[in-house]
Amino acid sequence: MEEDKVNVLIEAVLRSPSSRSLNPWEFVVVRDREMLSRLAQAKPHGASFVKNAPLAIVICADPTKCDVWVEDCSIAAILLHLAATDLGLGSCWVQIRLREHVDGRMAQEYVADLLRLPEGMVVEAIVAIGYPTETMPGHPRASLLDERVSFERYGEGKLGN
Repeated sequence: MEEDKVNVLIEAVLRSPSSRSLNPWEFVVVRDREMLSRLAQAKPHGASFVKNAPLAIVICADPTKCDVWVEDCSIAAILLHLAATDLGLGSCWVQIRLREHVDGRMAQEYVADLLRLPEGMVVEAIVAIGYPTETMPGHPRASLLDERVSFERYGEGKLGN
């Protein structure tokens, strides 16, 4: 992947807002093929595609910095997805927090050991990034759950009125 695109992605996550600007997140940029293959083994399902990606960004946090580190990491991740899309790249989230590795320990521990994270640093997710081999269409407008939107009070109003 082109270095200028990687730099744009890194800048996007570093510009991510966080609660009280405490910035509890940390990011590990992975391009090494062997490491990508090992990250793809972080959990039994939903991570294998990482091995074929040219890039993965592991979203970590120091939970002692902020009580809403999960939300802050999630904001950074969505900005990463949006920046990737803007660059013509595809991206996919791999949930790590609260998931198990095949050896019985938590996936977070597996990834933390693999990346040599400092004690106490936790892993929220891995975002795999690359050039999409297929384009998935968006959800048709008719399939959107308009009934899940209320105006002013729960259960009141209708979307489009």
